[in-house]
Amino acid sequence: QVQLVESGGGLVQPGGSLRLSCAASGFIFSWYAMDWYRQAPGKQRELVAHISRGGTTNYADSVKGRFTISRDNAKNTVYLQMNSLEPEDTAIYYCHTSLAYGNEYWGQGTQVTVSS
Repeated sequence: QVQLVESGGGLVQPGGSLRLSCAASGFIFSWYAMDWYRQAPGKQRELVAHISRGGTTNYADSVKGRFTISRDNAKNTVYLQMNSLEPEDTAIYYCHTSLAYGNEYWGQGTQVTVSS
């Protein structure tokens, strides 16, 4: 079955960096686009970054220039490198993909807390 397992979250000071990983299984990873979403307390889940199967990337305006999404098809893993973190980046970060017939899959999420 399809599984998305995030890791790499934690507590970091403002201005710091974290790298999130999402290990995928149960589908042909290289065939599909991958996304990172986040949800802060009391807010709706929002798209943070997207990478196509060909490697084209898109970002939310709030993270452009600070976050980088990448993928390693040999490892079935998508990454989110987050630099210059701000308290407003505090959220649960989720890995997401949409497969054939519009079936969507989410990871369990990983908590990122930016605080001094």
